[in-house]
Amino acid sequence: MHAARLWNYLYLELADSFDAMPELPPRVRALLAAEAGLGVLPTALETDSSDGFTCKYLLALADDARIETVLMRFTGRVTACISSQVGCAMGCVFCATGQMGYTRHLTPGEIVAQAVHVARALRETPRGNCKLLVYKQSMASPPARLRNVVLMGMGEPLHNYDAVMHAIDILRDEAGLALAGDRITLSTVGVVPGILRLAREKRSLHLAVSLHAATQEERAALVPVAKKWPLDELMAACRTYSGATGRRIFYEWTLIEGKNDSPAHARAVGRLLRGLPAQVNLIPLNPTSGYAGMPTHTEAAKKFQRILAGEFALPSTVRQRRGIDIAAGCGQLATAS
Repeated sequence: MHAARLWNYLYLELADSFDAMPELPPRVRALLAAEAGLGVLPTALETDSSDGFTCKYLLALADDARIETVLMRFTGRVTACISSQVGCAMGCVFCATGQMGYTRHLTPGEIVAQAVHVARALRETPRGNCKLLVYKQSMASPPARLRNVVLMGMGEPLHNYDAVMHAIDILRDEAGLALAGDRITLSTVGVVPGILRLAREKRSLHLAVSLHAATQEERAALVPVAKKWPLDELMAACRTYSGATGRRIFYEWTLIEGKNDSPAHARAVGRLLRGLPAQVNLIPLNPTSGYAGMPTHTEAAKKFQRILAGEFALPSTVRQRRGIDIAAGCGQLATAS
């Protein structure tokens, strides 16, 4: 009889303790305190970016492991970038999480708790970035309610498939945070069995596939998991997914100067994705201590885009950079913060 009220406290009022649930009878709160936990993740470190729109949280787990979660503000929306594992087993050479290695999967509760943490931060500082954001005068303040989640933080979501999907079901519950499926994006480095399972289950979410190279040899040098699931198998799985779901896939391409940012690389991408419902997300490399590569120059990125559009009618965007100075950008998350 108290379940609905408890759910409201958890996901609408964002209560962080059972004492913050006064409408529940004392005996119920006492029972909950004795038998359950709220899964609130303490903040070990909170860091604001000089860009004025990004905040990174280093969150402590019950076993003393730590993960990173990022709050990002854009015009008209707020996005939480959340983690699915402590570390990552995929070993992408330019990624700080891959460089730190794999520790363990996160539970569904630990995944959901990150989104709740960001939602709570927005409630506490609804018009500021974490503590002291001053918006650019040309930008309207985005809404204070969390509406977008990207599973692009630490870890490989499809390596932790069951827990991630359980967490997504909770995040989408209409009585809770009520996130729409089209407001959730899952990024994978190319775990083929997971992509095929998504195709069978036809889940409502956006899928992003980290591509980074258009030949098997070049991709394996950047993404070691390509040796287990070669490029041809990955692309076959992507075709199966798009055919089964009718959904476009976002293909992520980290632009590394002199490695994969030439016109020849752009044309190789176009040929690889020809005929597929696709969009390419171009991501200038973000610096990490374990990789010596450099980000591509702006003009090279623009030329890459022009080739994709002009020769292959393939849409693309260049990722807006957020929080690079606090290592909160794509590929920069690691618990050494």
